[in-house]
Amino acid sequence: MADAKEKPVDKMSFEEALGELEGIVKQLEAGEVELEKSIAIYERGAALKAHCESRLKSAELKVEQIVQGAGGVTTEPANFE
Repeated sequence: MADAKEKPVDKMSFEEALGELEGIVKQLEAGEVELEKSIAIYERGAALKAHCESRLKSAELKVEQIVQGAGGVTTEPANFE
C-alpha cells in the first residue's frame, strides 16, 4: 500500500532509491511499525533494492577500461571481480 505522495520507484535516481531504502531499513529495525505497514514498506524496500541493483549493473556495463596491447589501444568491459 504505497503512500500517494511516494515517487514511483522506476522514476527515482539511484541516490533517491538508496536513501529511501535506508529509511525503510531503519524503520523495520526499530520494530515500532505495525504489521500491515511493515509488510507494505518491506515490499517497497524490495522494489527499491531491485531498482538500485539494476542501476548499479547498468553503470557497471558503461564503465570500460583502456587496454594497451599489441594491436594498439582498445577498450573492454571492466572486470570488477
